[in-house]
Amino acid sequence: MSAILLGVLPVFVMITLGWGLKASGFIPAISWPPIERITYFVFYPGFLLPAVWKADFSALSAGPLAFGAVGGMATVALAVLLAKPLIRLPDPAYTSVFQGSLRWNTFVFLPLVALVYGQEGAGLGAMIMGALIPSINVLAVLVMNRWGEGQGGGVKDALLGLARNPVLWGCGVGALLNLLKVPQPAVVMGTLQLLSDAALSLGLIVAGAGLNFAYVRQRKATILAVSAVKLLVLPLVMWGLCRLAGGDSTAQGIALLTGSAPGAAASYVLARQMGGDAPLMAGIVAFTTAASLVTIPLLLMVFHLT
Repeated sequence: MSAILLGVLPVFVMITLGWGLKASGFIPAISWPPIERITYFVFYPGFLLPAVWKADFSALSAGPLAFGAVGGMATVALAVLLAKPLIRLPDPAYTSVFQGSLRWNTFVFLPLVALVYGQEGAGLGAMIMGALIPSINVLAVLVMNRWGEGQGGGVKDALLGLARNPVLWGCGVGALLNLLKVPQPAVVMGTLQLLSDAALSLGLIVAGAGLNFAYVRQRKATILAVSAVKLLVLPLVMWGLCRLAGGDSTAQGIALLTGSAPGAAASYVLARQMGGDAPLMAGIVAFTTAASLVTIPLLLMVFHLT
């Protein structure tokens, strides 16, 4: 238990630091968008590219992990869609329920995988990001187009956004270099390592700065229900499918962490742009981030006891 906490707690200390820096005004609000931009467009690809470039995808863990993560996401997405007639909420609020049940904060996920599973885990985690990010984004946009108020944006805009997504470019270029077995020059890898270090720390600080707890009390029942699906049901489904597919302990653990990562701030942006319930989405992101401080160590302890 102590080893798990030592691996996980630093992640949440950094998130808390980010929240405190913004809430205290130590870093002015106007400064946060550029910090987030350089983290997302420069440091993040700098982490993902070498992680995928160096990863060994011939290992038996890659296939079962992909099956568990993608299959789990598809299973929960289908369940939430089928439950639409039973969810007595306005359509815009339903879109936030859908996003909140599936979308994950990669700023939190990447450091967790790297800390708990090392370099091998980082490469596999990057692979899963490359697979899940496009599919989850397209599903979310389709749901927003169907039930979002005013239906701002559209599938075409979403696809163009994916084409410009630095996360996908980092994973894609890294995968190409891996496939072609391109040598890894020391100068290049050293530079990318510096970018990687910045990505892990700044990503967590940015995740904390984006938290907004103002709406949690107003929608407690809905937020609790969505958070239970995101933080408990989804990771258990991903873990179970990965185990069923024959994944080793590393693959199963990463599948569990993939599902258990808290909600993504990007889902709030999409809700604002496409007629969703943005305040509800902000509450889900904030609550799942805080609650994951408890659920992630708990799930890891259960996993390591089985």
